[in-house]
Amino acid sequence: MKAVVCSLAVTLCLATPGLAENQPVWRGLAANAQHTAKAPTTGQSLTKIHWSMVIDHSPPIAPHSSLRAVDEILIHYASPMITAKNTVLVPVKTTAEGNFEIDAVKGATGKSVWTMKTDYLMPPHDWGVPLPVHMTAQNRMYVAGAGGTVYFRDTPDSKSGQSGQYAFYGLSKYKKDKNLYNNDVMIDTPITADSQGNIYFGFVVLASNPAKLASGIARIDTTGKGIWVSAQNAAKNPEISQVAMNCAPAISADGTTVYITVSNGSTGFLLGLDATTLQTKYEVQLIDPDTKTPAAISDDSSAAPTIGPDGEVYYGVVEAEGEHNCRGWLLNFTGDLTTEKTPGSFGWDDTVSIVPKSALPKGSGKSSYYLMSKYNNYINCGGGNGENQVAVLDPNATQKDQYSDVTVMKEVETVLGPTKSPDGGVYEWCVNTAVVDSKNKSIIVNSEDGNAYRWDLTSNSLAQKVPLNQPTFEAYTPTLMGADGTLFAVNNAMLYAIGN
Repeated sequence: MKAVVCSLAVTLCLATPGLAENQPVWRGLAANAQHTAKAPTTGQSLTKIHWSMVIDHSPPIAPHSSLRAVDEILIHYASPMITAKNTVLVPVKTTAEGNFEIDAVKGATGKSVWTMKTDYLMPPHDWGVPLPVHMTAQNRMYVAGAGGTVYFRDTPDSKSGQSGQYAFYGLSKYKKDKNLYNNDVMIDTPITADSQGNIYFGFVVLASNPAKLASGIARIDTTGKGIWVSAQNAAKNPEISQVAMNCAPAISADGTTVYITVSNGSTGFLLGLDATTLQTKYEVQLIDPDTKTPAAISDDSSAAPTIGPDGEVYYGVVEAEGEHNCRGWLLNFTGDLTTEKTPGSFGWDDTVSIVPKSALPKGSGKSSYYLMSKYNNYINCGGGNGENQVAVLDPNATQKDQYSDVTVMKEVETVLGPTKSPDGGVYEWCVNTAVVDSKNKSIIVNSEDGNAYRWDLTSNSLAQKVPLNQPTFEAYTPTLMGADGTLFAVNNAMLYAIGN
């Protein structure tokens, strides 16, 4: 179905995507615009690998050091997108420099359907950044291109589809000075779409340009019309210079507010912007709950805001002085960002998932929903002992933090990594956003030990596992679920499809 938008001033009508009858089951990072990582159906059993594919043909491998016994892969990989008909759209990096493409494959078999290349260039970075991608509720896929542009493609289940290119500052301006914009303007966050198909993202600007762009946040509607606001103006703070790299915008359930973090390169603010105008509605400085000084915002983090069913906002930061075993904090705010609530005891590189109350045993707590978080305790930082866990947290119950004097969210359930690490302790849980298989009362997590696990919440145990590859130290990666319950994990620069 197509919606038709007509201007009253002229007799021009533009066809724009209408709401799809069969909306995508996994639209991008953490499944949806609130980043809840909600499973679309009942997950299959972790019995075998259906198929696998390379998602990085030349991963950035850092040699082992005094902190690591073996080499490690320091790059964040974008989450695949999955249609209602179970076509999986996989972001793939083909060379060391980038040269990205989207490979669409059949979810059941991994058989190729189509490939679309993009000229996207990664911004300057330490750890590699994920390719910015997203699929809207109208089944339009967006992928970042060079110069801060985006490409789109419709009918993702078909071998061909309508496609095009947009620039938030005007495509004519981009084409007039293409080389200049390609060198100096880059999208540096994942893309997020609201329910109407309008997209939002952060971008970085490295030099002056004819469009007078400065690093900030952009919005493009379904007709290609764009607006933007600089991070500095959005925060109303001359010291703010950028959007936090990798911080995917989150959108309130009613579609009125876009949440995103901006920084001066080290500390910053969480903002709530008007979803139509990008005018700032809400703002809060991100503070370390222990030292009461500005928390650190790292460009190596892949943390993004998660919005709870009650509209509360959760966002992970790094501690101010490295005295929390490099765990960071999960900060918690009301939707208008005026009230800060109890923090969680981990957050720096994690986007928490929402766990419905029905997925937990009766009597687990009084909250209407819970949070699933990574819960590392790094052996090479502060007093960390390497006892790395994942946790289900109650945002409305408290306990004393084990590693500080701060009162934190109560741990409802935790699971320790099962495999000893050559660095000491156990291997880290290799996940930055995890699919919550609520119908099976479980969460799918993958580990640097090379296995994917089903964490059964009824027994608080690792009930199933499937071997994926040899143990690999790496930046954190997502798990997700397809339309038929196939489970997907990214591990060691590979995408694995797992099920019955």
